[in-house]
Amino acid sequence: MIRLGVNIDHIATVRQARRAAEPDPVAAAVIAQLAGADGITVHLREDRRHIQDRDVRLLRHVVTKILNLEMAVSEEILAIALEVVPDQVTLVPERREELTTEGGLDVVANEAAVARTVDALLDRDIDVSLFIDPATAQIEMSRKLGVKAIEIQTARYSEAKKPADRQRELDALRDATDLARQLGLHVHMGHGLDYDNVGPIAALDGVEELNIGFSIVTRALFVGLDAAIREMKQAMNRGHKP
Repeated sequence: MIRLGVNIDHIATVRQARRAAEPDPVAAAVIAQLAGADGITVHLREDRRHIQDRDVRLLRHVVTKILNLEMAVSEEILAIALEVVPDQVTLVPERREELTTEGGLDVVANEAAVARTVDALLDRDIDVSLFIDPATAQIEMSRKLGVKAIEIQTARYSEAKKPADRQRELDALRDATDLARQLGLHVHMGHGLDYDNVGPIAALDGVEELNIGFSIVTRALFVGLDAAIREMKQAMNRGHKP
């Protein structure tokens, strides 16, 4: 069964809009796990625009499934990761001006810096995933860097408007998955996935995990977080081929 990692960053986005105590992403993590989430994903950004250090530390005590910490290649955030010891760290690109993560981490161009961060995390027995584009060179470099998993970004698929364009992007994701599996890598996917487009992604052979946040949180505004997560699991399972 394909896993769902629920990204709760935007619970914190609402809280930070007023610098208030609520809604608490830690409480959201508890609800998400009870609703069937297989893991909790948070991105501790350098500008702390949503998730805060306090959240990550508390989540380590609350998350009983997989705690996946997204982070840039940053010495400051690395120190926190090594202290908290999440189950998994996913290295992502980060720009202060962006609204959300734009594209994958270029592990080819940044090999040395990524390697230092990966090695430090692996030495602490933290599993590492790299959030990358579905490109042969990026996948091959990920294997060289010694990680166990990659998260292939699905933005171009999610944003495609025409059926032919979406099919082309889906084929590229399928080819990338096949290559990654041939190299012995576990394959995760995420970015822009929602209730309408998640089915074909969940149906790709070899994809083990999807990380989804924004569409779940926005749906939760109308039906509640529990129901929103259960609906996403249902949408994934309808697409998934046993």
